Amino acid sequence: MSIMDMLTGKKSDFPFSPDGDGPDADILDTLKKEHDEVAELLKQLVASDRAAERKAILQQIRSALVPHLRAEEKVVYNGIYAVKDKDAKRDSAEGYMEHQLAEKMLVTLEHIDNAMSPEFAAGSKVLKEMITHHVEEEESNVWKDVKQHFSSEQRVDMNKRFLARKKQVQPAAA
Repeated sequence: MSIMDMLTGKKSDFPFSPDGDGPDADILDTLKKEHDEVAELLKQLVASDRAAERKAILQQIRSALVPHLRAEEKVVYNGIYAVKDKDAKRDSAEGYMEHQLAEKMLVTLEHIDNAMSPEFAAGSKVLKEMITHHVEEEESNVWKDVKQHFSSEQRVDMNKRFLARKKQVQPAAA
């Protein structure tokens, strides 16, 4: 229950979680926090003007993104794909495809030796734009599906499964 809900006496649709990613948080709060963290790393990657820093940030992105993608697919995308809703199934399938494309771009960037090259700069920009587009659509379409088909208690359970799944995923080296 949020502070505003406590003051108004209303029950919130989302359980109160001050850090947004505790085990009792709504899955959407955790995803939002992680989306924001990766967005900041992507911003730093594109803005960086030092090769070693670019490579280090790229590895931070991989370490944050790959477990997020795998856990999100397993818990969120598979969950909405299982409901009897054609639009939800399409949203899930689109999310899977966009995740695959983002991972391919990560691998492409990791194979560019010169992090100061125009190719690396272009690839970093494309990765940022792809993920930004994906997150915007996901936070609109997929989250609508999750809110429509899962109760707040189910979303808290999804979050617990998401966090457990993330711990099982190790990003593969390029």
